[in-house]
This record gives sequence, structure tokens and C-alpha cells, in this order.
Amino acid sequence: MTTQPARGASLAPAVPAEEAGIAEYLEKHPEFFERNLAVLAKLRLPHLRGGTTISLVERQVEVLRERQAASEERLQEFIRVARANDALADKIQRLSRRLLSARSLQATIAAIEASLREDFDASNSRLVLPGFDASGVEGVPDRFLRAVPKEEPALKSFETLFGGGKPRCGQVRDIQRDFLFGDEAATIGSVALVPLGEKGALGLLAVGSADTNRFHPGMSTEFLARMGELIADSIQRHL
Repeated sequence: MTTQPARGASLAPAVPAEEAGIAEYLEKHPEFFERNLAVLAKLRLPHLRGGTTISLVERQVEVLRERQAASEERLQEFIRVARANDALADKIQRLSRRLLSARSLQATIAAIEASLREDFDASNSRLVLPGFDASGVEGVPDRFLRAVPKEEPALKSFETLFGGGKPRCGQVRDIQRDFLFGDEAATIGSVALVPLGEKGALGLLAVGSADTNRFHPGMSTEFLARMGELIADSIQRHL
């Protein structure tokens, strides 16, 4: 979020040295124009958006209006962020309830896949579980669950992610994208990577999007971290 100061306020040029005394006097005696209304009435300033002139009072009104507009814009941004966070919190709650209702590992994985697809609109998701036996898991799309050997060479490309232990968003290397999304790799524009367990001990969750801006390095990963903790704990309790 970026904001810009109102024109005529903090962006005003520095007062020339020869006029500094006048400016200092007026700052120390703000009542000057109240005592000299005739002087105030004679003051004319160039209009900010045209060649005409306006009074000092009119200029002050313009500056105040611009400040108010900037404040309203910031307020609307705060409201937008708050609403987005509320929506994410609601989705996390839905995921939590699904996981609490799952009575087996198979049901847990199915609940994770369904929540990502239905609640988070994340159909391009991959759950990578090294050393996991997926033979007993049914009813889950093959492309979602990636049970790979612990010695899988492609996992080495995620060592930095696992070492950091925190979610990462943005672009990924070709080898990572190909490993995660296979034939669909070319359609993936951005990815959110979430290590599962302590330093990725259980594996990772990858959420891909065709939109290159959906996941970017500057976005908050707090909710992704919470999601990762929920998923990891739910899987761990059935192992």
C-alpha cells in the first residue's frame, strides 16, 4: 500500500533564505491574518489545476480536501485488507473443521484436497509426501498426492525452502515446477510453497496458479504458515 502526501503540504519547496524570517514570524503568530483581514483578502495564489488565482483560504480548503481524500483512500485500503483477512480466517476455519472430522489418514488427505479445491479455489495443488505409502489412499486425484521416495533427486531443489521452514511465494525454478505439476507445469504462473513439519520433515504443499501475480514474494505468508501447521499436525496424528 502506498500513499502520497497532499500537494501543497509536505511536498512544498523549502522557503528561500531571504523569506525565512517572514515564514518564521507567521508560524509563531498564526493569528496575524485574524488581526489583518484586509491583508488576507488581498492575497492571491495560483490555482493548483489551472492558470487562475485563488485566495489563501481557498488554497487551504483544497489542501484539506486532498488530505481528506488521501485519508479516505487509506481507510478504504484498511477495510479491504480487513475483509480479505476475515475471508481467509473463515477458510482456515473450514479447513480445520474438515480435518477434525477426518478419522483416518485417507480421510485426512481427502479433506485437505477438498478444502483446497472448494474453499480456497486452489485446484492446482500438490501434496508431496516423501517416503509415504499411498497404496491405501483412495478417492483422491492422483495429481494431488505425490508420494515419492525419500531419495527423490528433485527434492534437493527444495533444500533452501526446507531449511528456512517458512512458506515462500512467487516464481519457482523449472525443475521444481516440472516436478510438482508435470504436464501442467507450462500453465503455472506463480506458486506458493509450504513446508510441512519441522523444516519440511513431512514434505510440502504446493499451490499453483495460472496468474503470475496471485502469489508473489511481497505477500504475507501468515495464513499459509497456519495452514501448513494444521495439515502437518493432522497427517502426523495418523502416522
